Amino acid sequence: MNRILRWMLRGVLAVAGLAAAALGLAWVLVAGSLPDYDAHVQAAGLGAPARVIRDANAIPHIRAGSPADAWYALGLVHAQDRLWQMEVNRRAVQGRLSALFGRRTVALDRLAKTLDLYGHAKRAVAHQTPEAQAALEAYAAGVNAWIRHIDARSLGRGAPEFFLFGKGFAPWTPADSLGILKMMALRLSDGARSEVRRARFQLALPAARVADILPDYPGPAETVVPRYSTLFPELRHADTRLAPPPPEPGPLLAALGPPAPGKGGASNAWAVDASRSSSRAPLLANDPHLWLSAPGVWYLADLRGGDLAGIGATLPGVPAILIGHNGRLGWGLTTANVDDQDLFIEKLNPADPESYLTPEGWRDFETRQIRIEIDGSAPLVETVRRTRHGPVLAGEMFGAEAVTPEGHVAALAWTALTDEDTGLSALIRLLEADSVAQGLAIAPMVAAPAQVVTLADASEVAMVVAGRVPLRQPDNPVRGRLPSPGWKSVHDWQGFLPPEEIPVVRAPEEGAIAAANNRITDAAYPRHLGHDWAAPYRIRRIRKELSGRRFHSRDSFVALQADAVSEMARSVLPLIARDLWWREPVSTQEGLRGEALALLAEWNGEMDQHSPEPLIFSEWMRRLTHRLAADELGGLFREVAGPRPLFVERVFRNIEGAAIWCDVDKTPEPETCREIAAAALDDALADLARTHGRNIAGWRWGEVHRAVHRHMPLGFSDWLGLMVNIEQETSGGSHTLMRGLSAGRGPRPFENIHAAGVRVVYDFADLDRSVWVLSTGQSGHPFSRWYDHMSELWARGDVVPMSMDDEDAQSGAVGIMEITPEKG
Repeated sequence: MNRILRWMLRGVLAVAGLAAAALGLAWVLVAGSLPDYDAHVQAAGLGAPARVIRDANAIPHIRAGSPADAWYALGLVHAQDRLWQMEVNRRAVQGRLSALFGRRTVALDRLAKTLDLYGHAKRAVAHQTPEAQAALEAYAAGVNAWIRHIDARSLGRGAPEFFLFGKGFAPWTPADSLGILKMMALRLSDGARSEVRRARFQLALPAARVADILPDYPGPAETVVPRYSTLFPELRHADTRLAPPPPEPGPLLAALGPPAPGKGGASNAWAVDASRSSSRAPLLANDPHLWLSAPGVWYLADLRGGDLAGIGATLPGVPAILIGHNGRLGWGLTTANVDDQDLFIEKLNPADPESYLTPEGWRDFETRQIRIEIDGSAPLVETVRRTRHGPVLAGEMFGAEAVTPEGHVAALAWTALTDEDTGLSALIRLLEADSVAQGLAIAPMVAAPAQVVTLADASEVAMVVAGRVPLRQPDNPVRGRLPSPGWKSVHDWQGFLPPEEIPVVRAPEEGAIAAANNRITDAAYPRHLGHDWAAPYRIRRIRKELSGRRFHSRDSFVALQADAVSEMARSVLPLIARDLWWREPVSTQEGLRGEALALLAEWNGEMDQHSPEPLIFSEWMRRLTHRLAADELGGLFREVAGPRPLFVERVFRNIEGAAIWCDVDKTPEPETCREIAAAALDDALADLARTHGRNIAGWRWGEVHRAVHRHMPLGFSDWLGLMVNIEQETSGGSHTLMRGLSAGRGPRPFENIHAAGVRVVYDFADLDRSVWVLSTGQSGHPFSRWYDHMSELWARGDVVPMSMDDEDAQSGAVGIMEITPEKG
């Protein structure tokens, strides 16, 4: 027996030793790729020695002798901190993700190759200004210099993910940088999906009811567009409520691909001039809202080389400062919601399906072949087609298949599908600009994605739309709101809105400007910008707070960015609760309804993470939408599930007869809106009691409104996600200035999935007092201390200083890296 025990002990020790050795080897490999901010790098192609000072927050302050060397150093530090993120984003635009991730990403690769995003990026290099081309070349050389440094020093392949998905790293090229901007445009544009959704709802509902569930922006009504069934009689009798809903995209595809309607880019930006500033100099605040990821979308950097200087938020992989200032001019970005995508339904020739109908007759498709490498499977090879409007979509791209009649195909027209895209050149020019006037003159260089650019210098503030706005024909009955018959010339674009007609706000009389994805122009069609805007609750809050005090400061702007009061809740709650507060609460929930209503009656609408009221109200709104619309919409309901406040406002105000939604059409007796509101509240309380217990005082909004920054792709694994994802409880909600958008459905309906990845405030009284914060950290390495070092600050609404002064950068610096030209 003793002998057996000894051998068992030896076996256990052997296994433990092997496990320890494996863990040790793994740590050596992982630790080898941890960034060394005191490294000395010899770099081929660098003109003169450069220095990178990492301040107390690991933000690099690049000091070089020329613009080219500054861009070179930016490429090097991007690769040092975010190499895996850069590789994933490059592969996404190239349609090469499936070579790493298998069949999970085939749909996105197929879309990228069908749209030829990378082809457009490659051809766009020749259209950049000489300064932008030089920046692209120098930046790519810097990235590749770091790759060579990794190989020479055996630094763990540059990131631990490369050990799991090791396909090698091809040299970085200028087209890769432009391709990342193309992919950003794809992820900010939801026009095509919105057209498909409106068409599907038109096939199922009367026009008035479509106007309820998919309401226009509050204000003057949009001109009524034709019924989709009159455009395509083949679909006249289709009942899309009974059709199976399109499949949900997998988590990787949802995280990397084009957004669902209403889930594209969002942002806040506001500025005041000297007349409204306590420092007697303009102030500018910006917080762009995008998908959450680990590492985050943005990377902070300060660079100076020769006559080039700038500080701000960069995109790893791109030589530019997208949000920042150059010491003279500051700028911020918000999505402009321009209607820059149109779907055209093309009619196939019955005698020759390789041709399609045009106003001049039948025309052959342009064709080319694509190939998608798939890990673990045979490659996918197919022929893609293109019409005079754009590439032909296949399968489930943008959901167009659901509204395309038999014998037809859908083609996409989009402002981003052009080789003459000089958006990168515009960003380089901004760094050279000295004034708001010069910044305004640069805006026409941008093609897509269209952005509202907020500008400020030492004397004034302004806003301008940068991006191409399609100009449609005045007699186009569809007006870009539905997929259009491609063979009728009345639907064709007539070029783009001339630069002199692009909306500009300069020297506002009130001394303040603001944008929150709201409608920014009342110009009539066809010189409008679009039809689909964010609900007006955020812009109402900004205007109220800006006008609520005579003078503003840097600190008041920081506080406003962290504002969690929901003007939506203040507008909607009195409507849905007004007939319940004044009646004896009768509920199957044994008094929970009365207790909840008592709390809500005293609530000021602040979506505080420690309070129960935001959770009660949000779940009530979610259940109310279900009670109102699920019976009418059937399978379509999934596309609008979740809180829909503009719809609820129309119903409870009975705008154009919208109160009819309160009647359940499957019951003999008519229901009232009060009854539906009460039943929905009971539904909500019952579910919350099951999940959180019956003590309402112990319910907390932050428990369910967690911001989850998922690593790509390891964060979608339950056990690996525990190590690589970054999570925080957060205040705010989908309609607050501290925005945290939730899906409103699924197993975690209130998870914060779309928020401000960076917040900035510039004070032109002293730009070195400007403040910033990221939602995660600077490093993309999951085991680096700088992977998530700003996340708690971000969740609280705090900020960090970011100065262009060398003494400020060196104070508490965590490393100084010397980059010298390679000998010989």
